[in-house]
Amino acid sequence: MLSGQGAPTTGSDDVALRQAMQRVRAEVDKAVVGQAGTVTGLLVALLARGHVLLEGVPGVAKTLVVRAFSRALGLDTKRVQFTPDLMPGDVTGSLVYDARTGEFEFRRGPVFTNILLADEINRTPPKTQAALLEAMEERQVSSDGASLTLPDPFLVAATQNPIEHEGTYSLPEAQLDRFLMKLVVGMPERDAEVSVLRRHADGFSPRELTDLHPVVSADEILAAQQAAGRVQVTDDVLGYVVDLARASRQSPSVQLGASPRASTALLAAAKAWAWLNGSSAVTPDHVQTMLIPVWRHRLQLRPDAEMEGVSADAVLSSVVQQTRVPI
Repeated sequence: MLSGQGAPTTGSDDVALRQAMQRVRAEVDKAVVGQAGTVTGLLVALLARGHVLLEGVPGVAKTLVVRAFSRALGLDTKRVQFTPDLMPGDVTGSLVYDARTGEFEFRRGPVFTNILLADEINRTPPKTQAALLEAMEERQVSSDGASLTLPDPFLVAATQNPIEHEGTYSLPEAQLDRFLMKLVVGMPERDAEVSVLRRHADGFSPRELTDLHPVVSADEILAAQQAAGRVQVTDDVLGYVVDLARASRQSPSVQLGASPRASTALLAAAKAWAWLNGSSAVTPDHVQTMLIPVWRHRLQLRPDAEMEGVSADAVLSSVVQQTRVPI
């Protein structure tokens, strides 16, 4: 866990920090094959101080990616299996009576960690889902009139299965809006799948991850977050983000388009992506790269468009094609 504030970084410091982030990717690759995009998305979210929703069918290594990612970072990590009988206090913590002192004391829940793996978040009722709202937005938990600050950095990585609906509870728009991005974890390519089988045939155990070690320090993570936040953005690029948001609201397939909060989320992700790629300023290309993962879960499509099979990704691709790019 982190404490204190890091000093401003220089250009050489930025290079070293980016190299540290590359080491994280390489370390995760020891355990995960064929999910480079997912790992990159987690890195961008960490740098932008956001949260990630991982969606994919069972067996595509959603949980393994998060566990390997947290192991490479060396951060405190807790996993919560979301179930229909999970209560809000099981996540955030609850007041417990201490018979020795005759007083109630707050027993902290698993949310008091650096990386919270919320496994199958859509399997718990909205009441328990909502327990994460304050933690994700304010990075604190309120109990008995007091606000308890969460560790820094703090990232929620939630998983859900898109094809199974029995016994699940769809995340409400307010909950979805707290996630910086939604990453779709797909099936690996053939060669990657062969590599997965080869590793298992050679004795790899996804439950132990004994070969993975921390490759960055907590101070480096905080310094990288601050460096990403200092990436410059011109007025033209800011206007481009606004134009994209307005275009999403005017799409005939969309009932609810990108909000101003969605625009600020896109800007934060684009700055993190630009920094990760060695750029000192955000370009329209950075914005376009981050647009779909940051906005795909924030659009509400019209019922008739959904019945016709229109997807949020397709709408956003059309928005990018139709919006003028600043020169």
